[in-house]
Amino acid sequence: MAIDGKAVAALHDRVLGPEHKGLPPAAWGRTVHEFLATEPFLDEFQTPLLTLDRAAMTANLSVMADWSDAAGVRLAPHGKTTMAPQLWSEQLAAGCWAITLATVWQVQLARAFGVSRVVLANALLDPVGLRWVATELARDADFEFYCWVDDVAAVALMDEALADAPDVRIAVVVELGGPGGRTGVRRVEDAHAIADAVRRSRRLTLAGVGGYEAALAHDRGADGLAAVNRYLDELARLHREFAHGGRYPGRAIVTAGGSAYPDLVVEHLAGLAEEQGAQGVPTTVVLRSGAYLIHDDGFYAGISPLAADRADRPLRAAMHGWARTLSRPEPELALLDAGKRDLPYDLGLPVPQLVSGSPLPPGATVGALNDQHAFVRVPAAAADDLPVGSVVRLGLSHPCTAFDKWRLIPVVADADAARPRVVDLVHTFF
Repeated sequence: MAIDGKAVAALHDRVLGPEHKGLPPAAWGRTVHEFLATEPFLDEFQTPLLTLDRAAMTANLSVMADWSDAAGVRLAPHGKTTMAPQLWSEQLAAGCWAITLATVWQVQLARAFGVSRVVLANALLDPVGLRWVATELARDADFEFYCWVDDVAAVALMDEALADAPDVRIAVVVELGGPGGRTGVRRVEDAHAIADAVRRSRRLTLAGVGGYEAALAHDRGADGLAAVNRYLDELARLHREFAHGGRYPGRAIVTAGGSAYPDLVVEHLAGLAEEQGAQGVPTTVVLRSGAYLIHDDGFYAGISPLAADRADRPLRAAMHGWARTLSRPEPELALLDAGKRDLPYDLGLPVPQLVSGSPLPPGATVGALNDQHAFVRVPAAAADDLPVGSVVRLGLSHPCTAFDKWRLIPVVADADAARPRVVDLVHTFF
């Protein structure tokens, strides 16, 4: 799949300034390219910082590409995780089938960078956005677009909004949900009425079925896995019923999968691509995992089937926080200069890993975050190991809520190096 390489490369021509948090004043007024030519080290930047690890990202790209190829599924990583066209470009170059996005504005941003196949993993009912998609499809015959629908009323609203738009058909995927989940029709039986409405539509065409299994569970306990397994069985059933019933006008996609349960998605859905002879419907199974490129030291490290304790070739955490010790007001308390404005905290607090390049003694933990401070509890035995002015590397949880706090993210060659070298700067668009 295509992305406009020139548009991505042009990001290195952008001029740096104080709006780019953490960059040293020596970078201001220079382009990204000019600043990187100075071969800066990380310790020349200001704290707090979020960094990406080039070595870890390169490894993760390879791990996931090989894993999805072996499983017989295509990968359409969720671009909302990073909102970084530079990273989307790397994922597409590694063989990804498409980029997934969550809002029509995100789709518009992707199109500005020439992404040619997009899965909008959401319903699209906004009239302005619908007409824009239709215009874009009419303008560019190479643009391929899918969005979701989970209600007969939504089909009618889409038809109404598209009445005066260019005469193209928008490909829709019937979304199946589950009890207590997010969006998606709750029963397979009710999904057929939506497919019938799409068939009668003048502006839509049925392209497949899809959903998001991780809305139904948040761990690998027996109950959570059972809920995910039941849901994926129902999604496979819905596709087979649509295929047997002749509802698809052509090739179909079956799409599911966050980064928590891709193994279960493969187990339950990958075989659908092999059934096309019996069903008469060529089928592409699409996995939408978004966090694999960055992974983490928290939630995904604990739940992913490709984490270090579950896989021979595991994913590696490719993001870290860096914060400076500002205050030691009590023997067992240290205050760092990074808080909720800088680091993710919704799926676990940051975890201290290194101080000034050396391992921290066990027991130091972040107990709370304010807007601009992290409260580190320090064991009495290690009270002298976090002096004022020392820089702490933090392991983080949940890349989706890390990237959205930074307009520009330094990439280091190796976060484990004694003195990490900055080799790139990644722009985000939130």
